Amino acid sequence: MATTCYACFDGDSDIHYYRLMQAWHVNEKFDFTFINAHDLTQSRDSSTEETIKRSLRTRLRASDVLVVLVGESTRNLYKFVRWEIEVSIELGLSIIVVNLDKKRRMNSVLCPPILRNELAIHVPFGHKIIDYAIKNWPSSASRHRVAGESGPYYYQDSVYSVLGL
Repeated sequence: MATTCYACFDGDSDIHYYRLMQAWHVNEKFDFTFINAHDLTQSRDSSTEETIKRSLRTRLRASDVLVVLVGESTRNLYKFVRWEIEVSIELGLSIIVVNLDKKRRMNSVLCPPILRNELAIHVPFGHKIIDYAIKNWPSSASRHRVAGESGPYYYQDSVYSVLGL
């Protein structure tokens, strides 16, 4: 069964990373499965914040995973990005934090404060490791959640080695 992903990011600065993820998915040369929740519903009336958030909530409810693309200004975005993270936490979505600076662990400077102590896996931007996280983190996150664990997680170097990274 495929995993439906909702991606949130700084739409002004980091949209090209999101577009690259979409391109990986459609390019058969990449083993990258990205069922994009943004393709599930479209907001017809985007005139108000309330209307936009209603559409986004529908997409989040249809998702299994929240992918947060963390760039230079992500931590400062409250109107939508922080709200999307809050709703995802409320819904119990598995969270994958993707560091655009390619750090393999949480970047405590750039990571949005709301995510610093949340159950989330932190990975660098790259198709192999993001695909691995999409396929594997939801079941791991469920086990951690049942055990009452939280906080930032990251993959050991051995996972990167197996992936050829």
